[in-house]
Amino acid sequence: MNKTAAILLLIGFSFSALAEQGGFSSSAKRETYTGKALTKSSTDVPDELQNVGIEEKVGQTLDLNLMVTTEKGEKVPLSSFFHPKKPVVLSPVYFNCPGLCNFHLNGFTETLQTIDWSPSKQFDVIAFSFDSKETPEIAAKKKENYLKLYGREGTDDGWHFVTADEETVKKVTEAVGFQYKWNENAGEWSHASAAIILSPEGKISRYLHGIQFDARDVKLALNEAADGKVGNIVDSVMLYCFTYDSHQSKYGLQVFNLMKLAGAVTVAVMALWLVISMIQAKRENT
Repeated sequence: MNKTAAILLLIGFSFSALAEQGGFSSSAKRETYTGKALTKSSTDVPDELQNVGIEEKVGQTLDLNLMVTTEKGEKVPLSSFFHPKKPVVLSPVYFNCPGLCNFHLNGFTETLQTIDWSPSKQFDVIAFSFDSKETPEIAAKKKENYLKLYGREGTDDGWHFVTADEETVKKVTEAVGFQYKWNENAGEWSHASAAIILSPEGKISRYLHGIQFDARDVKLALNEAADGKVGNIVDSVMLYCFTYDSHQSKYGLQVFNLMKLAGAVTVAVMALWLVISMIQAKRENT
């Protein structure tokens, strides 16, 4: 037997063995329906996460007449936290959350520590409990903890930890597209996480998803919500040069606008140079 024949024979034996094991059989075993629920695939969403998430509703306006309860126990309309030229960050959380809400608030607070804007001055922050059973006492304790973590004096009036009745909670969460449900087995709420940026009029401007936030994205989102009225000229230029990427949930460089800005600066520099040259030439001729 030559070498070629031996190789072909070996391949033949290999295919036969695989066929006997069902590796190439067209009649490979499949899960058949027996009247019982079929095994779920790894891509199926677990029951506890069904209908849980965030449906972005950019452009819609929150009803600022809805009444909430502050951490001091005062019933006030949401409009109490909205002021001209100052955007608002709304974080739907619940204060007794054992995990995700704490990660979200920790991440956002740590980002705020790195930027030069402060709550009560350039913007306000509302931590809104979607658990109607929570009390102002719980909210007050939570606020105390995060003010201590933030560590910046004079910002107490810009942080608001609020609770509300079931009807108000439903209206607020539906308005911003926040979907959650009670997980009986775990004894906690199943929910997603996002900082929702609102305009001074209560219009939804941007969603910053997750538990970690880029300082530049936070400033750009706040400035965008206020129509460029927060910050200085540098912040306005930054807003012009960056645009929000909804797929990546972050801001990216707007090359076309950057080129236009660079062109405008070039023209201005050339015009200035020309004026200076003309003045110098005039002086030399006199």
